[in-house]
Amino acid sequence: MSGHSKWNNIQGRKNAQDAKKGKIFQKLSREIYMAAKSGGGDPDTNPSLRMVMDKAKSANMPNDNVDRAIKKATSGLEEANYEEVTYEGYGPGGVAVLVEALTDNRNRTATDVRVAFDRNGGHLGETGSVNYMFDRKGYIAIERENLSLSEDDMLEKVLEAGGEDLLTSPEVFEIYTAPEDFTEVRDFLENEFTLAQAELTMVPQTTTLLEGKKKEQFHHLLEKLEDDEDVSEVYTSIEA
Repeated sequence: MSGHSKWNNIQGRKNAQDAKKGKIFQKLSREIYMAAKSGGGDPDTNPSLRMVMDKAKSANMPNDNVDRAIKKATSGLEEANYEEVTYEGYGPGGVAVLVEALTDNRNRTATDVRVAFDRNGGHLGETGSVNYMFDRKGYIAIERENLSLSEDDMLEKVLEAGGEDLLTSPEVFEIYTAPEDFTEVRDFLENEFTLAQAELTMVPQTTTLLEGKKKEQFHHLLEKLEDDEDVSEVYTSIEA
């Protein structure tokens, strides 16, 4: 994990998605609905809801949208039947790809995801063909601008909080945790810092470098997947 910077990918994809705020908010509303439906509308007692609300905050989603999704889930007046589905496959150059979707129509979503792979130099694999190449981790990012703290001092705080690893660049501190420790580490650091990102994620054990046409083709595949309204997250092993 040391040396794997998720921040570069986050920033690049955030810039590409800024023009698609409406679709991003629609996806987040669906995730908030599902989290509140299964665990209740109070983020203090529903860790899943708290995490997706943090995700919505990072995306600058208006509070009214968040409140509306929670109210819809907890009112008992309307039922939406979504289910979580994961697809595994390979992009151009053999880059491993995990796709998490939240859908009310498995056939539609499976077809759309398969077409995105097939038309952009990739292919879907069987269940388990890619998942083993990733580790589930907690991820926290703290931007270093206006933060007078050395890497050694931050490492000390991360270890005190119970974090596993710290990756440092001029722009950001990136903290990785075991998934079961994520909430405790996040809450500890949040008392002292403003968190730019806090989420559970999938971290590739190894990365693949792409250049030229294959890299361009891969990013087109990624764009198509992320543009799908049913797709919640896309994890890849491409080297940033």
